[in-house]
Amino acid sequence: MVKIQYIAHVKQSSNGGWLTPHDLVDHLNCVAIRAADHARPFGGQEWAHLAGLWHDLGKFRPRFQQYIRKASGFDFNADASIKGEAGKAPHSTAGALLACDRFKESGRVLAYLIAGHHAGLYDWHSESSSLEYRLQQVDSREELDQALAENPPAEIIKHGSFTPDMRTIPGGKDGFALWVRMLFSCLVDADFLDTESYMDMDKSAQRGDWQGMQKLLEQFDKFMARKTFAAEPTPVNQLRTDILRQCREKSHEPPGLFSLTVPTGGGKTLSSMAFALEHAKRHNKRRIIYVIPYTSIIEQTADIFRDIFGEAVIEHHSNAEVDANKENSKSRLACENWDAPIVVTTNVQFFESLFAAKTSRCRKLHNIVDSVVVLDEAQLLPPEFLQPILDMLNLLTRHYGVTVVLSTGTQPALATREYFDAKNNMRGLENVREIMDDPDALYAQLERVKVRLPADWNTPTSWDTLANEIKQHDSILTIVNRRNDARELWGLMPEGTLHLSALMCGEHRSQIIKQIRARLKERVPTRVISTQLVEAGVDVDFPVVYRALAGLDSIAQAAGRCNREGKLGKGEVIVFVPPKPAPPGLLRKGEDACRSVLYDHIGEPLERGLFARYFEKLYHACDLDAQNITKLLKVDGQTLAVNFRSAADKFKLIQDEDSAPVIVRYRGMDGNDDKVDELLNTLRKHGPERWLMRKFQRYTVTIHRREIIKLLSQGDVEEILPGLYIQISDWLYHPILGLNPEGVPAKPTNFIV
Repeated sequence: MVKIQYIAHVKQSSNGGWLTPHDLVDHLNCVAIRAADHARPFGGQEWAHLAGLWHDLGKFRPRFQQYIRKASGFDFNADASIKGEAGKAPHSTAGALLACDRFKESGRVLAYLIAGHHAGLYDWHSESSSLEYRLQQVDSREELDQALAENPPAEIIKHGSFTPDMRTIPGGKDGFALWVRMLFSCLVDADFLDTESYMDMDKSAQRGDWQGMQKLLEQFDKFMARKTFAAEPTPVNQLRTDILRQCREKSHEPPGLFSLTVPTGGGKTLSSMAFALEHAKRHNKRRIIYVIPYTSIIEQTADIFRDIFGEAVIEHHSNAEVDANKENSKSRLACENWDAPIVVTTNVQFFESLFAAKTSRCRKLHNIVDSVVVLDEAQLLPPEFLQPILDMLNLLTRHYGVTVVLSTGTQPALATREYFDAKNNMRGLENVREIMDDPDALYAQLERVKVRLPADWNTPTSWDTLANEIKQHDSILTIVNRRNDARELWGLMPEGTLHLSALMCGEHRSQIIKQIRARLKERVPTRVISTQLVEAGVDVDFPVVYRALAGLDSIAQAAGRCNREGKLGKGEVIVFVPPKPAPPGLLRKGEDACRSVLYDHIGEPLERGLFARYFEKLYHACDLDAQNITKLLKVDGQTLAVNFRSAADKFKLIQDEDSAPVIVRYRGMDGNDDKVDELLNTLRKHGPERWLMRKFQRYTVTIHRREIIKLLSQGDVEEILPGLYIQISDWLYHPILGLNPEGVPAKPTNFIV
């Protein structure tokens, strides 16, 4: 009898010859070892090891062996001793079914991992596809029976001393869903890495070999020494130095939950990194994950850290541009599983990954264990998902060795609250330690503006009146709530007024912000009309800021763009009632909560004590789990049923079902930049390659689908890929205002750039 070699993968060499096939038994053993190593920090190594041994059990079946030989071209005449069809050969159900046979209900934990290691985690019950339904199919039983009939080695089939113990789940029933996703991450990443080590040894060799925290801390200290030496000895800079000192000192405290309450302009970015580095070194944390609310500001933060730490920083978000300066092959690999020591990412990427079901999203989760997570601008955690997010942060800090820093000048009210109506209760964060010794004194010392509230909260200011007021100032920033408001007000302003909104592509916005900073530095008169995108993390410094009535946190953020360096005595921040209220939804609720807190208030509008009251009112007005994520992830104690896939589908911080992206033809400040045309030519010639699509993010604007339909009918855009559109009409992108879906003519004088 011919002895069969059971193959996991097969590939050709660079010269077209066939390399030694990837042995299936070797693959299963290696994945088991890697997965166990990944899971050891949270005590899941035995579960992960067995999942690794059984994840590709179905590949022993003759049907798969026939398939891989013929489909790959390795053996068109596959060995006659191998019986089976050359068609598709599912293989991820056999191990899942074996786990259920061996361990009954407890085996369903392994079944989730194994059955989903390609397709993603399933719901146990659902109206359509479910794991329960899949395991009950005749084909699934045949897959297992055929695999076992091949007599896999005992080292694979036997489970040794492993005995499922559901009592050791981190967080118990409340932590079950996260624990399964963590184990799933360990298995998926181990499978990817072992397969990669066979299929692409060069790629595999580029992984790892990162600098340790001690070396990174030394680099940081050298950078800060140079920065401190070059800084002017202003009162603000002296305060920043003291904030940095306190962050270093408090980093020695035990891991857990921290708040860093520093007003805008106090140097939170670098001080929070100092805390994270010192804390990671002292408590053996593996990495620092810096989480930022907006993609519009992530690049500047990543650039700051990259200047300090070089390639130890990876920038992972939808807008990350691939070029020689920002991303190399090593950092691209690190984005797949976050194994770099410093990760800069977004709220969307971080939290959606923690609630994800897809393999690509879940793969990185085990690398969040034993990390320091800095949540920048923590007040921007989305209220409609706040409860599942708080539950997640509690689990991570209590059971997975994560330290979380809530970094903001306007701390949200995140402690547990109970009401007469229990549906309004909030399971909050407890034992949060403040890093600053005296935040109230710090607020008083960093008070650099005088805020003027509306004399009449019920009487709007017309755009004409507002424009006439703004014109009296040489340099002024005005922030409004709507993109259309920004256009309308800009249209009433003198020539040379700058504009910022999300209707401008990322490349356009970046260039305008750079221009604003340069003009302010050179003391060139600068008037800017902007939406709220300028508020979080955009370092500009105006003597006067006007802010349309909004949430109290937004007003505070706007104030942070005024007299930022404290060189003017007191800057002016004027809050006005705009002609139209904020759009319905969260912005309107924030405006209402602000009115409630500030109406008849006698003291300073931005005193620190007001923010807790404001956020309590805001959160009370919101459904903190609008998509019922908590219910979907609640495990049935008898069946271990969880709706992983349904929860992942609903946990979307940005609801984009009614929106669509348009690639615009932005040609730079001088109108002569043809980079986007070159990219479009490459797209038409070579198709949507990953690096290319990421470059297009810099030239993309998102608008409502009803606007897309109109533009399509007019021939102004073309659908170049399903769901992706490109600008056709020259008039569609205004060189100052950005995308112009309404087709409203702008005044000709302001076309000058």
